[in-house]
Amino acid sequence: MDTLTQRQIEILTAIIREYTESGLAVGSEIIEKKYKLGVSPATIRNEMVELAKKAYLKKSHFSSGRVPSAKGFRFYIQHVMKEHELSTIDIVTYKNSVWDDRKQSDKLFHQAARVLASRTGLLSIVATDSGYLFYAGVANLLKKDEFLNLAMSQSLFSLLDESNFWDAILKQFYKVNEEIMYMLGEDDFQNPLFEPCASVFGEFEGQNMKGMIGVIGPKRMSYDVIIPQVRYFSNLIEDIIKE
Repeated sequence: MDTLTQRQIEILTAIIREYTESGLAVGSEIIEKKYKLGVSPATIRNEMVELAKKAYLKKSHFSSGRVPSAKGFRFYIQHVMKEHELSTIDIVTYKNSVWDDRKQSDKLFHQAARVLASRTGLLSIVATDSGYLFYAGVANLLKKDEFLNLAMSQSLFSLLDESNFWDAILKQFYKVNEEIMYMLGEDDFQNPLFEPCASVFGEFEGQNMKGMIGVIGPKRMSYDVIIPQVRYFSNLIEDIIKE
């Protein structure tokens, strides 16, 4: 991994936060004015050039500003970001929302997808190695600017009926051997249409079944809020199916 200076980390973090909030390419002036890093716009511009050379930033096609790359987001998630703790209300809500359906896997997964979509405002998916595939929240994505691109949305929604695609992701999950798996833009989806997209999945495993639950949304989603929700819900489902 490239070594970043503390200043570069602070600038990258500011750019990611601004891009997450606005969805627009970020210039040095707004970073200098809004984030008070104690350096001039010229210095920020120079550091943005260095971050781009190291592939943490990308140049926007529509402005002179920069946007975070998948590499930039991944660095931020893994090394900088602090996750929000779930409130007691969140925990109780998640548990109560699926408890009545815990005895039947199909009802459990369907309800879990609905609840996660509702709580995150994104598209949620549950997929298992036994062939279950549930999703909810398609309408949530149509409220996001990124998904006004008709070609991208059509391609993404068509994947919701392709069990082989999700089975391949599930198999990849176990190769990476991580608690949470991210798919960030074109690099991970292996399709340039999906550059604005991202996903966060958590795994669960019982005696006779393995699976994943997670969300798909804009690459600029609030990972600090989304990740703990996905992690808790995947662990909750695992506890339920192990019983």
